[in-house]
Amino acid sequence: MRKLMTLIAVALATPAAATLSVGATAPDFSTQAALAGKPFPFALSAALKKGPVVLYFFPKVFTQGCTVEAHNFAEATAEFSKLGATVLGVSADSIGELAKFSTLECRDKFAVAVATPQMIKDYDSSLGMMGLTGRSNRTSYVIAPDHKIVYAFSAMAADGHVKNTLEAVRKYQATHKRG
Repeated sequence: MRKLMTLIAVALATPAAATLSVGATAPDFSTQAALAGKPFPFALSAALKKGPVVLYFFPKVFTQGCTVEAHNFAEATAEFSKLGATVLGVSADSIGELAKFSTLECRDKFAVAVATPQMIKDYDSSLGMMGLTGRSNRTSYVIAPDHKIVYAFSAMAADGHVKNTLEAVRKYQATHKRG
């Protein structure tokens, strides 16, 4: 664990590259998620029927940056909900760890889910540096109901992910009036 923490700290100093481009089709996926400590199946296609999805990849539960990011998303969940958006955090952790994280750090406000190796590959969000294969970097997407990516932001620091995705959802909703 100490080695992982050190490697993540070093990675924070390294900017992450942008991943999937705005306008690209978001790969569909199904995975196990947890909300308020309770596991459930999550399918992107089903969530998109309700409105845009904020999909954010993060490296590891209960690490400093990931905890800060979860708290920030929890504080903004009501605003995302008003805009008709679903927030989903994904990490390569086990569903058991994610269930605990969903309550303790996400404060029962939004779901977190297992990022499978295929999801990490499909969303081009592999940390893949310094021996950390199998973990995702910190990348946030806003996906429109038509499966198109309308916003992508990749940076290992937690700063900016919530503010930027919230602004992207606002802009999307302003140009695509909900019925």
